[in-house]
Amino acid sequence: MRQKIFAICDMEEAYALRMAEYMLEKMRIPYALHLFTKVEELEKFMEQEQIEILLIAESALEMLRTEYVRHQVVQMFILQENDLQESDLQGDMAQKDETQEDRTSACYISKFQSPEKIVATLLESADGLTDWYRIGMQSAEEVKLIGVYSPIKRCLQTTFALTMGQVLAREHKVLYFNLENYSGFGQMLGREFLADMTDVMYYFRCDKEKLALHLPSIIQNINGLDYIPPMQSQTELWETEGRQWLELCRKIAEIGAYEYIILDLDDGMSGLFGLLRECYKIYTITREDSFAVAKLNQYEQILKFHELEEIADKTVKCRFPVFKEVPVNLELMTHGELAGYVKTVIREDLYGK
Repeated sequence: MRQKIFAICDMEEAYALRMAEYMLEKMRIPYALHLFTKVEELEKFMEQEQIEILLIAESALEMLRTEYVRHQVVQMFILQENDLQESDLQGDMAQKDETQEDRTSACYISKFQSPEKIVATLLESADGLTDWYRIGMQSAEEVKLIGVYSPIKRCLQTTFALTMGQVLAREHKVLYFNLENYSGFGQMLGREFLADMTDVMYYFRCDKEKLALHLPSIIQNINGLDYIPPMQSQTELWETEGRQWLELCRKIAEIGAYEYIILDLDDGMSGLFGLLRECYKIYTITREDSFAVAKLNQYEQILKFHELEEIADKTVKCRFPVFKEVPVNLELMTHGELAGYVKTVIREDLYGK
């Protein structure tokens, strides 16, 4: 299930940023936080997504079309910008709700007070926020990294990784990273992405405090599984060290409270073995043909030569049976024979049942 959405909309960019940063730093909210400084951007977003809680400046609300509020917002908090008494404003709002038959609950909050007081009002009035202080962020040490890597190519590695991610996502908070040189992800999904892993890595390296603010708008979702669109330039992939990938994984797990991060790994990335060493489990797809066997043997010899037996110890070799049909639609990976195989792997190996 996708995270519920908390949105802030204020055309005063500095104010909106300050409010969002305070929430991310102090409150550790259990929702995906989205920030808008233009009403038209908010409306475009609301064409696709429902907002659980909307904190919006009064001037921005006046520009927002009524049908969006009525159908796409569950709870709304309006940042009061004029000098009317709050009781008068609440009376006006109640009358407006009755006239519009609006299912959205609304509450006015004075905009010109400290973020602490605004958040205190939210905690008192909004449904679903009473546990804000107790939820906290996922500990970086608690997230389980699952590596999917094979020296054998065209072995359904990505299909396996996506299937495992979508199956796990039914019960857990899961994020999928594709770190292949040429993922073809956009074409497979028939989508163009405005931002991808390159942008995430930029914020992580250059403006780490803003990463939590930008991350929700970059993360996409497929059949309940969160993912970050892969890098389009393999040069960036080559230049990113394994240590940086590991730090990024832990930071994102902290921000998004992820329980599992699935790493779809490739030979072309830097620091492959370093990442594999940190994985909780590693799944390696094998085949019976002579070339596949030779490649796997060489890979295992390299691990032994570099004294990386711990990688081998964590590795589960998966030799697939003959599947009559494998889904080509990336959103239907939880159906079919491969999904049945993956469910068995999760139950018997990952859960140990």
